[in-house]
Amino acid sequence: MTTTFNINTLVRENVKKLKPYSSARDEFKDFDKEMVFLDANENPFNNGVNRYPDPQQRSLKQALAGQKNVKSNQILLGNGSDEVLDLIFRAFCEPRQDNIITLPPTYGMYKVLAETNDIENKEVLLTKSFEPDVKKIISVADKNSKLLFLCSPNNPTGNAFNAEKIEELLQNFPGIVVIDEAYIDFSNKESWLSRLPDYPNLIVTQTLSKAYGMAGIRLGICFASEEIIHVLNKIKPPYNVNQLTQQKALSRVLDITSVKNEIISILEEKDSLSKVLDKVYFVEKIYSSDANFVLVKVDDANLRYRQLLKKGVVVRNRSTQPLCKNTLRFTIGTPAENKQLIKVLKEL
Repeated sequence: MTTTFNINTLVRENVKKLKPYSSARDEFKDFDKEMVFLDANENPFNNGVNRYPDPQQRSLKQALAGQKNVKSNQILLGNGSDEVLDLIFRAFCEPRQDNIITLPPTYGMYKVLAETNDIENKEVLLTKSFEPDVKKIISVADKNSKLLFLCSPNNPTGNAFNAEKIEELLQNFPGIVVIDEAYIDFSNKESWLSRLPDYPNLIVTQTLSKAYGMAGIRLGICFASEEIIHVLNKIKPPYNVNQLTQQKALSRVLDITSVKNEIISILEEKDSLSKVLDKVYFVEKIYSSDANFVLVKVDDANLRYRQLLKKGVVVRNRSTQPLCKNTLRFTIGTPAENKQLIKVLKEL
């Protein structure tokens, strides 16, 4: 793949020709200096957010680059991972012509974004062991298959996909393979970030919403080759990540010790909760999880969901998803929240 992949064959023609919008802060980049800024039609009275934010989020990218062992120009930041994913669609998929491949049960926004962008979504179900059906995926792909989405660890099943299967797909899929690693910080599996130099057709997305505990600030991360990031930068909104988000994210990224301690606590709580769930009479199966949640098969998911809700505990009923009949997804809470959940489960 490294010798035959050409990004220009995948980029939409209109995006190739597009000249990106140049904001005031793109033209003058040293806006941290003591200058008189009269270029961007801002309110001049300082209140902490009266100036436009850095459109390229340089300080935050530099911190992430050091932490993730990539270059800053291999990073694109977005208003949540959903914006990042949408930009990937708009850069590479021609409406009513191209298609993507997704692997249900999986994160539902891939399908929504395909429909929003008028892109055909070819669905190839995971196997019964929740792994990609590599042979079927390759057979379904055609010359218009631009994107393949692999959520690993997968939502809602919780498992990280077999590395050999992912490698086979990277080597044989004709388009770009997007590996969504929203939950990678909870897994003992290695991130695919280290393989970016090997596969120019690889995009890895991560987020600050899960392990970093910052779902409220909406910060999604895209890692890819410099060429892919250059294409995405052409079409991203100029100030898509606001100043408050950049400040809060940078503070959290630099406090990696606290993040790691919280991850340890969540994983310990997951083990404890799994042991309790294993003894609950209506639980039929607990699926292996590399994430901060566990998927559980029960006797009657609708009934158990309503019972838990009545007791003040909100879980996710995933029974409508393929291969997930009568399943509930339990996100791992704080020790106090998990204690309350266990109490309720025993009462049921």
